[in-house]
Amino acid sequence: MNSLFLISGPCAIEDRDTAFLIAEKVKTITQKLGIEYIFKGSYKKANRSKLNSFSGIDKHEALNILKDIGEELHIPVLTDVHESWECEEVAEYVDYLQIPAFLCRQTDLLIAAGNTGKGVNIKKGQFVSPEAMQFAIEKVLSTGNNQIWLTERGTTFGYESLVVDMTSIPRMQAFGGTVVMDCTHSVQKPNQSSGVTGGDAKMIETLCLASVAAGVDGLFIETHPEPGLASSDAASMLPLNQLEGILTKASEIRKLLYS
Repeated sequence: MNSLFLISGPCAIEDRDTAFLIAEKVKTITQKLGIEYIFKGSYKKANRSKLNSFSGIDKHEALNILKDIGEELHIPVLTDVHESWECEEVAEYVDYLQIPAFLCRQTDLLIAAGNTGKGVNIKKGQFVSPEAMQFAIEKVLSTGNNQIWLTERGTTFGYESLVVDMTSIPRMQAFGGTVVMDCTHSVQKPNQSSGVTGGDAKMIETLCLASVAAGVDGLFIETHPEPGLASSDAASMLPLNQLEGILTKASEIRKLLYS
């Protein structure tokens, strides 16, 4: 992709109507701004802190919603995979597979994702240096698949905070990576005593604009029409009505860099 691209959608697929509402709105915004768009929605959340936290709707219902969004709206679609056995099945419904940050070193998972031939977005672990991500790339490349993105999503700072080092963008680009900035998970406040991850959504715009100024290739922004009512990651999702304003500013910065 030569232009700035956007991975965006809800944290999790909650129902068909909400997923389509978000996809249609974001498609309209990105077409207006000339930004390439990939819809994102997790068909399953396998990494919740509490046993009773929302982990998703019926698997096949969620996967079919993702497939329908891709086919009906003519946009590529991305979802997470957590175990190697999932990859082949999930790849039948989507265009891109995403490796969660805490699994970015899982060899079998990376190779299984690569073997599908789909694009693979690897989130950089909160515990991993930018340079160490070249080894994750090597695992996917070993399958003959070179459709690989790396996503920065913050580094652990103490127990309940994350910090974003913008130098990780050029450092990962230096070994051939297409780099994405996850502007929403990076504002999270993990490991809260309540068992529910917190966040500071007011800082999403700051990270977005700073990363574009740092030369990032793509943006990852989870969004929802009513984040407070979302079933997952409510504290770190961007209100849908704020997305166009942020992307407009990001587009202007991008033009300044490459004009």
